[in-house]
Amino acid sequence: MLIDAYQIAETIHLKRFRNDFLHEPAHASSWDIFYVEEEEKRFLHVFSYGVVVFVGYDAVGKSNLLDFIKKYAENPVNLDVNDYFTLLVDKSLSRAIVKNDSITLPQIQLDAIRIITLNVAQSVAMDYYETLSLEILNASKVYIDQLEEFGKVKISKRDLLKFIGKVKNIKNSIIDNLYILDDPNIVWDNEELQRLHRQLKDNFDISPRFRDLDYRLRIVEENLVLLTDLLQHRESSRLEWIIIILILVEVLNVFFSEWLRKLWSH
Repeated sequence: MLIDAYQIAETIHLKRFRNDFLHEPAHASSWDIFYVEEEEKRFLHVFSYGVVVFVGYDAVGKSNLLDFIKKYAENPVNLDVNDYFTLLVDKSLSRAIVKNDSITLPQIQLDAIRIITLNVAQSVAMDYYETLSLEILNASKVYIDQLEEFGKVKISKRDLLKFIGKVKNIKNSIIDNLYILDDPNIVWDNEELQRLHRQLKDNFDISPRFRDLDYRLRIVEENLVLLTDLLQHRESSRLEWIIIILILVEVLNVFFSEWLRKLWSH
């Protein structure tokens, strides 16, 4: 059974989606909705941070649902951000086995499926934010390289402010969705589910990837502080020259006025 996860947007409006979707969810919260089609042995997990996870759906079923869910998406993602994972069942096992690209369960159990789809969704969300953070890190590095080569930065105040706004929006989006790294309530009182959750989290390197993401953003912010200081210095120097020129004009005006007065007096 194939598990497919897609980052389709930065936000999905779950309440509106749930109201219009015909099926009743097996689980629903403010940040995720989990649907079960027992006869078809299919599962759908939709997350408010823009990720949709399918379990057991064929290509047509996925395409139709994605088209429907996108109507409730805000800030669509144009990047190709998705992940795949294989779900197997082996009744001879006593507990789940997690590998790099697959997981084998002793039986299909809804809470276990939810834990699996949650971790796959977290991994896809991390992929998306890693891509964004690398993009803005490379963009800030261009300006730092200019500073090293030319001793100045070739960027206007407007472009710098737009870049700062982009960085802040990405960081705010990450902060808003920090709860994606929290342990779900269902693992708190279930040792086997907690073990499965930890194995999956380790398999997808969720925590190390988040630390790397945070490190990149801190580097970008440090670069932004430097660029902002340079821009302020440049603006301050420009203002000083304007003041000097205005004073010089005023002095010249007084000088020529006095010279003309003396000239006319003779």
